[in-house]
Amino acid sequence: MITRRELSLSIGLVLLLAAGRAAAQQHKYPFQNPDLPLEDRVNNIISLLTLDEKVALLSQRPGVPRLGIRSMMQVEGLHGVRGGGGASTTYPQSIGLGETWDTDILHQVGATEGYEARYLFQCSRNGRGSLIIRAPNADMGRDIRWGRNEECYGEDPFLNGTLVVAFIKGMQGDDPKYWQAAALLKHFLANSNEKGRAGSSSDFDERLFYEYYSVPFRMGWVEGGARCFMAAYNAWNKIPMTVHPIIQDVVVKEWGVDGVICTDAGSLGNMIRAHRYYPDLAHGAAGAIKAGMNQFLDRYETPTRDALKQNLLTEADIEKVIKGTFRVFIRLGLLDPPEHNPYAKIGSDPVEPWTTQKARDSVRLATQKSVVLLKNSGNLLPLDKTALKSVAVIGPRGNEVVRDWYGSTPPYIVTPLAGIKNKLDAAAKVEFADGKDVPAAVALAKSSDVAIVCVGNSPNLNNKWMAVSDEGEGREGIDRQIITLGSGQEDLVQQVFAANPKTVVVLVSSFPYAINWTQENVPAIVHLAHSSQEEGNALADVLFGDYNPAGRLVQTWPKSIDQLPPMMDYDIRHGRTYMYFKGEPLYPFGYGLSYTTFDYSNLKTSTDSLSEDGTVTVNIDVQNSGKVAGEEVVQLYVQHLQSKVKRPAKELRGFQRIALKPGECRTVELPLLAKSLAYWNVDRHSFVVEPGKIELLVGRSSADICLKKTLIVKD
Repeated sequence: MITRRELSLSIGLVLLLAAGRAAAQQHKYPFQNPDLPLEDRVNNIISLLTLDEKVALLSQRPGVPRLGIRSMMQVEGLHGVRGGGGASTTYPQSIGLGETWDTDILHQVGATEGYEARYLFQCSRNGRGSLIIRAPNADMGRDIRWGRNEECYGEDPFLNGTLVVAFIKGMQGDDPKYWQAAALLKHFLANSNEKGRAGSSSDFDERLFYEYYSVPFRMGWVEGGARCFMAAYNAWNKIPMTVHPIIQDVVVKEWGVDGVICTDAGSLGNMIRAHRYYPDLAHGAAGAIKAGMNQFLDRYETPTRDALKQNLLTEADIEKVIKGTFRVFIRLGLLDPPEHNPYAKIGSDPVEPWTTQKARDSVRLATQKSVVLLKNSGNLLPLDKTALKSVAVIGPRGNEVVRDWYGSTPPYIVTPLAGIKNKLDAAAKVEFADGKDVPAAVALAKSSDVAIVCVGNSPNLNNKWMAVSDEGEGREGIDRQIITLGSGQEDLVQQVFAANPKTVVVLVSSFPYAINWTQENVPAIVHLAHSSQEEGNALADVLFGDYNPAGRLVQTWPKSIDQLPPMMDYDIRHGRTYMYFKGEPLYPFGYGLSYTTFDYSNLKTSTDSLSEDGTVTVNIDVQNSGKVAGEEVVQLYVQHLQSKVKRPAKELRGFQRIALKPGECRTVELPLLAKSLAYWNVDRHSFVVEPGKIELLVGRSSADICLKKTLIVKD
């Protein structure tokens, strides 16, 4: 006789077998089952592949059509999705986004890019693009002559890393299982010289690796959740980054990167011809794959097959690395039923997202927040549009919005000239002179109530690959040779100012410039980066007081190129960044003015002592003591008073951008983690928090400290 328990077990077994058969019918292969663990799904895919398919998966457009796995390559996206075959929302260059000092803005930019990448990839009318986006750039802007300076967020590792994390979280989304898009950080590591970059070596010690150059990458992976990156062209201490053992030993094993790891374009050949690290391409391909590269932006197939034939590489070596691509595909939901993926419906809306008012407003706000007021003598700004009858817009940057290599194609552009005309709405006559005819430009300035001179560099894509107009220009492939304004631009400023003392200089640039004469003489100067589709409107909002600027500089601006160490000196202790800069800069790191004033008071901490694994909350009262609403960027620096090792003069360890009405006071809370005070101990090969006194420095910039307090770090 069958007992009730036995009957229940029998029924359960039948139901389990039936469910198994149903699952088998639903999923032809186990990897198609979204309920299986990720690694089980990946391993199943690997088991189904032929050798030819495995080799093909090392390309920059991997996929397995035979198994229904769609091929997908990467796209650029530093400040707008590029590579979708059409327009997309275009923000300021990364250096401009950095100057917002605003994590909410960076999150919003990342979220916009991730959404638009999904839209382009999934929209049935487009069917193009990719969900793997080469952004953000986590490189350090350690030298302002670097031709790709526009691609980074600045010179400080904590600031860069914090913004990198915000951007990644926005792009990848907040779903616990699926990514909206995949952030692929570039270029790991210490990639900030263009001259000779294919075979150069960035040389510095282990401490600088952990304390400076790798910080934004580590934060992006560990805190931001990114799992992909591109290896840099250069070597670190004579070992090309494409094959550097640090990738496996630290990035993969310690920091958890297990996704797409790709070469930069041409890196395979560079290791043979420029670095002379390998005798031939077969050895180079084998070295790269064993180091962790799973996508080549090169002609890799023949070298890889040669490496297999010569027993330099095994099929198992290839299987190990290509798993990373499938992990990313699964996290993006590409192998799952659409109903499981919260991002699967993006693309069904017939309204293209970059055409919406929401997109326009987002870009305008980001651009407004990026504008840095460098000087405002006599409160020339903001301009009173009701009192103006004529405005002269002068200079080569006055009637253009230029693209760079790694932005998108904007759906529209608003130039400075157009933005100023929009703002004045025919209430005043606005005329333009590009400055090529200097006497004509001077005459226009003299006859106008105010002259707005727009100068700066031009990263225009119409230039040939290795062509720049003067030594003050830089771009990918070319570092700047001078840091003053080239092509007679500061001479133009001088002559316009001589004709009209009410001159405003608008520096639209990807780089800091030594504008010493302009700073000394011209009453008002603002800075913003290139490429925003709302460049002109946001600029006009600031010039005419509809937006109170609060952008802050993210690099130290020298007075002279003589204040900079040699370009290839990667040891920042020799005088680079605000942490080690020698002499007086033109503008310090963190600098930026406002149309109002802010008072700091009442610095308090939640404790007067800090354990090595603890956290202290730093509280500061900040009041808008002026007459107009505005924003302030409160900055917290730390100075080590009793360190036994060489430490920076000060280090940024907290910041917050706040908005205050006239007379309003707010208590700003900044958390300070003891582990953020650690240095890398080369003997222990680990971070160590030193006991002793530290000084907290709170202020408006690295050089404008308002409040100080000593704190004890306990042993």
